[in-house]
Amino acid sequence: MRVTFNGQQLDFATGSILTDKSAWNPKSESVADAYIGPSGTTGMEINNNLRNFRSQMATAVKFFEANDIYPTADQLTEKFKERMTGITPKKPETKGDKEQKPKEPDFFKVYDEFMFECGEKNAWTEATFEKMRAMLEDYKSFRPKLKFSDLTEKTLTQFVVYLRDEKQLRTPRKAKGERDNYDEYDVTGLKNSTIKKKLGYMRWFLNWATDKGYNTNTAYKTFVPTLKQTQKKVIYLSKEELKAVRDLELKGENVLLEPVRDIFLFCCFSSLRYSDASSLKWNDVKDDHIEVTTVKTADSISIEINDMMRSILDKYKDVPSKNGLVFPYYTNQAMNRDIKVLCRIAGIDQEERITTYRGNERIDEIKKKYELVGTHTGRRTFIVNALSRGIAPSVVMKWTGHASYNSMKPYIDIVDTIKASEMSKMNFMD
Repeated sequence: MRVTFNGQQLDFATGSILTDKSAWNPKSESVADAYIGPSGTTGMEINNNLRNFRSQMATAVKFFEANDIYPTADQLTEKFKERMTGITPKKPETKGDKEQKPKEPDFFKVYDEFMFECGEKNAWTEATFEKMRAMLEDYKSFRPKLKFSDLTEKTLTQFVVYLRDEKQLRTPRKAKGERDNYDEYDVTGLKNSTIKKKLGYMRWFLNWATDKGYNTNTAYKTFVPTLKQTQKKVIYLSKEELKAVRDLELKGENVLLEPVRDIFLFCCFSSLRYSDASSLKWNDVKDDHIEVTTVKTADSISIEINDMMRSILDKYKDVPSKNGLVFPYYTNQAMNRDIKVLCRIAGIDQEERITTYRGNERIDEIKKKYELVGTHTGRRTFIVNALSRGIAPSVVMKWTGHASYNSMKPYIDIVDTIKASEMSKMNFMD
């Protein structure tokens, strides 16, 4: 860890070792979660260590800032060591301290503490950290000097309006080449479903800050704006579409997509999330089942091996692998991109209507089905096809790790619709 301040430079050894350069993301300064080091250290453990170093150094620097001290290299090093050993620095007493009123905690510094503490405690993935960092940028863009006492119902409403009408999108809704010029809708403002998620992240932080005693403003607890939404459409592949992907002849440069297809089909027939399939090791594979501790929920599940799973496992049985992984590693973004390509060339291009809301404005978009598929389509495909073949929801939940019947209801509704449409085939006497 290199620290530059006041024209000085300090280097600190983190103790973390990375032997695979491709596992390092220089943009987020993090290691792929699926990485396994030479001594068995996981990418998640390395990332937690690096975040701890960054957070403790930031806290040490803030200590000197709060006390208007320009530290020497030795002072900063000593303060950093105090933080790393768990000794909380105390602010030097000054005359008149007893007469001073308590200063309101800095909103953004408290948010940094929230990310570090909850990230460490709950072992956040890099994706979760990315969402929380995005929230931090939203707060700063909305009001650079935001305070806890500002968060009245009026300000919270203004924040929703900012997200809906003013927030600049990182990437336009329309891809390059789809139109010559972007209109305002393409580059600004979030949809209601996204705003609702962000308000959930805000409540999470404010509940934590309230419990810690940093926040005394509870207006957020009763703030429930009207955000019109439709039920999210479940995108899955039918039996015929699965066959089209399986039987697709890959030629030319598309031959490189073969491992992506295998991993995707494995998810479609095992119910695994991609995060679990990508971290599956050969010692998780038993004679007739696989044993998985899920990355997202840390649930331990056992899944019997069916014929499709077996054929894919047999294909990779003798292929040299890194760190004992069953499949070659791809980032989630790369998998999503390549799965869309697979489904496009497999002819999965029926049109799907996607309805969303931005404020009270209804937005209807017509998209090709291959544009909507991704890594999670595999898990959804397994659930819908399993239920439609008469497997009891309780059994499916054992495989998927779903904790409640309500989480299965959207899939059961789809199966009921399929059954209703199939009944028309019995009208052969008309």
